[in-house]
Amino acid sequence: MAAKTQTVGTAIAVTTRVLTEAGVETPARDARLLVAAAIRAETAALISRPERLMTPEEAGKLQAFIAQRAAREPVSRILGWRAFYGREFMVSPATLDPRPDTETLVEEVLALAGENGWHERPIRILDIGTGTGCLLLTLLAELPLSSGVGTDISPAALAVAAANAHHLGVGTRADFELRDGLDGVEGPFDLVVSNPPYIATADIASLAPEVRDYDPLGALDGGADGLELYRRIIPDLGRVMASGWAVFEVGAGQAESVAEMLRHSAAGHTGGQIRLRQDLGGHTRSVATEIHL
Repeated sequence: MAAKTQTVGTAIAVTTRVLTEAGVETPARDARLLVAAAIRAETAALISRPERLMTPEEAGKLQAFIAQRAAREPVSRILGWRAFYGREFMVSPATLDPRPDTETLVEEVLALAGENGWHERPIRILDIGTGTGCLLLTLLAELPLSSGVGTDISPAALAVAAANAHHLGVGTRADFELRDGLDGVEGPFDLVVSNPPYIATADIASLAPEVRDYDPLGALDGGADGLELYRRIIPDLGRVMASGWAVFEVGAGQAESVAEMLRHSAAGHTGGQIRLRQDLGGHTRSVATEIHL
């Protein structure tokens, strides 16, 4: 346990050891974030002043953080925010914890933006299952002429997304609606993005504790094979889009199944062009298709 006269450098070392013993995947990184939060400093200050003594109040706060993280509560939920694509997003028990893998969708959309001139003209974006709003709000920030709508089945999640929109300065271009999939959504939109629940129900129990015990079940459970929401959304895309692109996040091994749904949609509105993009781990993480009627 941390002593009252403990230095920052020692606190990092002790916290790293405790988190390693608890089975945390990134103990050194998490230790730096927790110590920085306890002393209310940037992580760079830990490197420049490792000899700085922690106050008793700071040490007590760090001990509480360590206990939470050792119980496998994610750092983002302990601190109340998560970094995503260079910005900070508030998180709550009602929202999925944004993952770095989801930044793959942002990269795909920005590539499409360059090809389609979206930086120079206004487009309308729909984010299905917005959660924290990380996808929609990042895209609104990156495409300053755009506006959009984020939907979710959780009023509490929508409240978090709206707060994030205000915090990031894009609130005047974002609206949020309580919707299930595309039910009741009115277009037209130029771009649809979604990170739907895609974990097969039977696989949820085997997820890492940080995910299984802290992410809302409704944001994880994609039904028997993880593809339930894709089956509901894809046939209805033509109703909310006249032309444009739809970009979906998918789980490991799901890309081809989702691509096939898009190719053979009963609505017959896809252009046939399918684009796949891999995340940093080499897994296909996004499936995109052009929509036209």
